[in-house]
Amino acid sequence: MHFHKYHGTGNDFVLIDDRAQAFDDADRTRIAHFCHRRFGIGADGLILLRNKADFDFEMVYFNADGRPGSMCGNGGRCTVAFAKHLGLINEQTHFLAADGPHDARVQSDGTVHLKMQDVAAPRPAGAHDIFLDTGSPHHVRFLPAGLAGLNVVAEGRALRYGEPYGAAGANINFVETPADPARPWAVRTYERGVEDETLSCGTGVTAVALAASQRGAASPVRLHTPGGALEVSFEPRANGGFENVWLSGPAVRVFEGRWAE
Repeated sequence: MHFHKYHGTGNDFVLIDDRAQAFDDADRTRIAHFCHRRFGIGADGLILLRNKADFDFEMVYFNADGRPGSMCGNGGRCTVAFAKHLGLINEQTHFLAADGPHDARVQSDGTVHLKMQDVAAPRPAGAHDIFLDTGSPHHVRFLPAGLAGLNVVAEGRALRYGEPYGAAGANINFVETPADPARPWAVRTYERGVEDETLSCGTGVTAVALAASQRGAASPVRLHTPGGALEVSFEPRANGGFENVWLSGPAVRVFEGRWAE
């Protein structure tokens, strides 16, 4: 099996050119094994690139636990970079993901701009918490300070399985509010399916940027994750939602190899 490894601000993925549809996507144990950081290749998720009528390609995403995932923003940007590496696209693309069609464009410096789906108005989820669905469900908790020392795994796990999310769960984002909302917003994320903190989460920073707009942040919002910097631009809608939402940042090809089974 020929594979490629990519990352988007430290959010890393195994990518496979599966246009021949030879990969057994029902074998969750095998997928989880590929993603295992000690016994496999190591990744936050696995992505299959497949042919799809009326689209440049289809992105099929699996979480690190082997289960099919919802939309992954950084994974989407990495898949776009992978498609360009394969010669399937040039600078512009139109592809299908778990949450529907997406457009994207690639700059010469490797920056990938991914258009996200329109997002409904945020819902309150506590005194300092907001819920949004940006292709994946995200709980955003604003902190006045102390993000660097926060136990993200313990705090995130408690919220991920708590009310009202239940077994389905949600991704949990912790945000340190800057004194100046025009400065980068620091974000750390606990991801369901990985069941750990990841260095970055694309749908997560998208949710944070939109939630931050209710706290004085203006588009484009700059965000800083442990894995690097991302930017989110958007247009507010009259109903409190958002449209023309774009997630932008680097997508880096790390290496390629063959897995012998």
